[in-house]
Formats: sequence, structure tokens, C-alpha cells
Amino acid sequence: MNPQYQLHLDAAQKKSAENKKFLEKLKKKNPKDLDAVTNQLHEEAFENINCLECANCCKTTGPLLLNKDIERLAKEVRLKPAEFTQQYLRIDEDKDYVFKAMPCPFLGDDNYCKAYEARPNACREYPHTQQRNIQQKLKITYLNTLICPAVAKVAEGLKREYGN
Repeated sequence: MNPQYQLHLDAAQKKSAENKKFLEKLKKKNPKDLDAVTNQLHEEAFENINCLECANCCKTTGPLLLNKDIERLAKEVRLKPAEFTQQYLRIDEDKDYVFKAMPCPFLGDDNYCKAYEARPNACREYPHTQQRNIQQKLKITYLNTLICPAVAKVAEGLKREYGN
């Protein structure tokens, strides 16, 4: 991982309790411009962060896979969905399908996804800071500050914008 990105994650880890408390307060405040501000901060963060120099999400956090994701990935690797499920997936404590092990089995040594066009919806939407209804995603935003250096930067921007 790019050392600069690791610095963002280390800072987020040190500020974990502070960030969690701030994002919980922000959720209750629910500012009307939260989506626009968060989306702008997302764009700014990704001007300086290249996912291919990081891939921490793919190395540490598996997506929840829906049936349509399983079907799409199974087709990509030329397996029947049941065979794909048996080979790659397990059911977690929430009764959801997730990969048996991390890093993601489709992550290449070059940090490219070998199944990019067929990737799960959760991967397509990650890190969720570029979407609408951010207020409903602040809990996952907090968790993602510990995984994604861009989200750590977004959280710092939110603190500047809305006060710590």
C-alpha cells in the first residue's frame, strides 16, 4: 500500500472513537446538504488516491454477495452458481453469503480485479461516499474510515464542514 494511504488509515485508527461519536451526532443532525458535501469530499479524496495503489478493501473486507452477484460471478468463471458457492463462499453470522477467505479470490497481484465487469454490487458501490442518502450510511462510513484512506479523508472533511 502507498505509505501516504497508510498514514490516513493510521490517523483514522487513532481517531476511531472521535470519528464514531462525530458521525453518530451528524446522523442525528441530518444536514440538508450532507449528500452534496459528502459527494464533493469523495471527489476530492479520489483526486489524490488511486485504488490500485491500495486495494485494502479487497484485501481485508469481503462483500456481501446477493444471488444476482453469485450468478454473475459464476458465469464469469464458467461455473454453475451452486459450484461457485461451494468453491468460493460461506454463510456468515448474519446468514449472508461472503467469500470463504480474504483477500478476495479475484484480486490480482497487480491489485486489479480479475472479475471487474462481474464484480458484486457491494464492490460496485464501495466506499458508499459517492451516493445519495449518506445520512443512512454513516455507520458504514465510520467502519470504512478504518479500511479506505479516501473515506478517512472524507470523514476529516465532514468534521471540518460540520464541526467536530
